[in-house]
Amino acid sequence: MKQTSKTSSSRPAITLLLTVFTVIISITAIAIFAFYIGLKAETHARYVGLMNLASEKIAKTAWGVEMNANNVFDEVGKHLESPDAVVRALESKASLNPEVRGYFAAFVPEYFPQKGMWFEPYVHQNDSGLFEVTMVGSARHDYTKSEWYLRANKTHGSFWSDPYYYYDGTNISGHYCTFVKPIFNAEGSLSCVCGADMTFEWLANGLKKIDQKVKDDRLWNQYLLGRELDFFLVVLNNDGTCIASPEGKQVAVTDEDVITDLSQNKSGVADLEVNGMPCTVYYGPIDHVNWSVAVVVPTDTIWQMLNRVELTLLVVVFIALLMIWMIYRRTRYAETD
Repeated sequence: MKQTSKTSSSRPAITLLLTVFTVIISITAIAIFAFYIGLKAETHARYVGLMNLASEKIAKTAWGVEMNANNVFDEVGKHLESPDAVVRALESKASLNPEVRGYFAAFVPEYFPQKGMWFEPYVHQNDSGLFEVTMVGSARHDYTKSEWYLRANKTHGSFWSDPYYYYDGTNISGHYCTFVKPIFNAEGSLSCVCGADMTFEWLANGLKKIDQKVKDDRLWNQYLLGRELDFFLVVLNNDGTCIASPEGKQVAVTDEDVITDLSQNKSGVADLEVNGMPCTVYYGPIDHVNWSVAVVVPTDTIWQMLNRVELTLLVVVFIALLMIWMIYRRTRYAETD
């Protein structure tokens, strides 16, 4: 009877012990989950904010190009009386925006009979940064078959071209995107298609400046929660191809859902593998151009602090449970004695 009484009296203690264990584990799980939600929200806000900042700065540069290019193109439209007048019009405004590699005016065939089938003066920066004039229209470079020329002739509106590579064996060769605008004469007929060329270099430099500014910003880095600020910015075309990125960090988007978002100028977040590394990619459209900017963040850096908190809490909980168990055991031994 005495042994049965001891067994019966130990049951409430065991029940209480299990209850304490359950409460501690439950509180720990809730704390970890709450920290996870808070960290996810903070991370989302941080990188969406960075994405919007980059988008705004690139859009501002593109808008500046458009404004200055329209000044150049308007000047060309006022001087359609001769080839020399066109060249002088291009030269007079070419230095307005140092970000622009060059301005051109591609005339319809035989517009100036003395210039023949192709007349396309190109006022561009040389290796010294000075502007010079090159005649680039030819049978080899039949601009009348180019996508941007055909599109301008069809739509009668201005636009940014898709990225392309131009090669003629000179220092003009390179990767470009072009702001295009058709010019019409007094009768409403197409006279020429004008363009302002931007190399991909200005995009890469712009991304680099934003990247460095953010990483050096004291307020931005004030609450990192024990994480490393590891990310990089890229510009994506609407088909998912990478237009500009830091050196050695190309991003090739193959996820169909992401490509659909890019083609429809939508924002989003996706978990993708970039250069063999799991990454979280925040992407959104850029005004004035049919591109998107993306912030690529290695996924493991996002959850560094969560992993540390989980490990710390688990160790603390283990120690607490072990101490409670030891106290319980000592109490049981004391009751037995």
